[in-house]
Amino acid sequence: MSRRDFLRHSGAAGAAAFIAATLSACSGGPASTGSVGAGSNKDLITAVIGYGNDQSWDPTQTASAFAMAGITHVYEGLLDTDPITREPYAALATALPADLNATTWRFTLRDGAKWHDGQPVTADDVVFTFERILGPDNVLTGNFFKPWLKEVKKVDDRSVELVFKFPFPDAAPRLTIAKIMPKHVFSQAGAWDQAKGGKAVGSGPYKLTAHNPKSNTTFEAFDGYNGPRPATVKKMNWLTIVDAAARVAKISGGSAEAQIADNIPYANVDQLKQQGLTVEGGKGMNHMFLMFNTATKPFDDVRVRQALHYAIDKQKMIDVALKGHGTASSSFLNEGHPDHKRASVVYDYDPEKAKALLKEAGVSGLTINLMAVNVSWIADCLPTIASSWEAVGIKTTLEPQDTAALFTKMDQFQDYQVVAAASNPNQFGMDADLILHYNYVPGGLWMKYSHWDGTKDAEKLFAMMDEAGKETDKAKRTELIHKYLDFVAEQAILYPVVHNELMTAWDPKKLSGVRAQPYPGINLLQAKRT
Repeated sequence: MSRRDFLRHSGAAGAAAFIAATLSACSGGPASTGSVGAGSNKDLITAVIGYGNDQSWDPTQTASAFAMAGITHVYEGLLDTDPITREPYAALATALPADLNATTWRFTLRDGAKWHDGQPVTADDVVFTFERILGPDNVLTGNFFKPWLKEVKKVDDRSVELVFKFPFPDAAPRLTIAKIMPKHVFSQAGAWDQAKGGKAVGSGPYKLTAHNPKSNTTFEAFDGYNGPRPATVKKMNWLTIVDAAARVAKISGGSAEAQIADNIPYANVDQLKQQGLTVEGGKGMNHMFLMFNTATKPFDDVRVRQALHYAIDKQKMIDVALKGHGTASSSFLNEGHPDHKRASVVYDYDPEKAKALLKEAGVSGLTINLMAVNVSWIADCLPTIASSWEAVGIKTTLEPQDTAALFTKMDQFQDYQVVAAASNPNQFGMDADLILHYNYVPGGLWMKYSHWDGTKDAEKLFAMMDEAGKETDKAKRTELIHKYLDFVAEQAILYPVVHNELMTAWDPKKLSGVRAQPYPGINLLQAKRT
């Protein structure tokens, strides 16, 4: 599969949702007014999503913020997870696994579970879905399963077995990524292309009733749903509004048509609070990172990569660009993550150390062209990087651009020096193994873009990650995780500069049961109109 096909599958064309669903904000389109009496109709929730809905809706190969949020309401996994705590619960399966350290997990499907077209959910559907995920062409979700999952076998019409390569306790929350799809629908010729284009037939509490790319997507409660989280309203209308001003306007004032909006700009937080809206942030893995082309000198020298991180005035970036809604990275993982620990190398602002490292590397008169995605908050951060690098004697040119254009250049292996972009693997899960496999994986695109794949240091990291993944003792596993996180920090191939907060706003007089999540999109499975 080409990178262009991958971007299409992962919902990233024109938006680089593979980089992070956060970036899909670049690809939206004209603001939609597709709401109908949203302010007064208590049978309808109207939501504003700050990301494009015109990307892949194939649950096995998408990272689109809009699509992934919608898919959560339409499809189910054997297990699903709470959107905030990420604790697993039985969804299509009848129970959680009894022994997390077993190498075979057997699941029985929920009695009476149906697809939105009325057909029963069967074990064949589960096997069909996992065969696609584990298939050789799956370049996204497959990375989260292939290292530990050997196969999925049918036991009988309502039971399946997952056979592991070794015990993997983190598999329970990981299974929410594998949304089960109907074989009788998606095994047909051309069906996967239809899935990319918005065809969705699930077993979840809501069925998709209309999909208008670059406008809106509508949902309706599925009467045949008998699972643990039934629909709370009859209808939902999700508007895709990428433009920040238009998005804020849709939820503002007494005549506001929508009750909830995500991706709220930091500059509008106080304004919306003064209007009586609840505005809360979710702190997680959302971050801006720098990626270096290690095939281009002097970025093959770890001292130069480290110097460029030490040189950045992160607190200024947080105060000016992020309005206080950020934290300087002290590990690849965000502070607050269960496995977070200050790395052995932390890039606190130290321009003198940056100068010393550059001198030690024999580098002077360096000129850098910093390519970057043109997401608004990333663009706001770029001037601080430029001024910080200029202060240590590095002439810096900023080149923000459309994400698709940037990565087309990289697909063509055009030369580059440094890239600034965003990432948030929390939309897939929370565990450190998953987070690192989002970017650091043998043969992965990021490793190819950085020209680090195949190096001895890369092989060393992948071996460390494999060792940690196979360790079942929690204390030992945590120790191994910290060991490879230290190595990632030291190498600084693709590494966070800041972790930032994602803001969600809603009208508490019209909507209850909402929680702000630390990754793009919304979850309304427990929300109610009031």
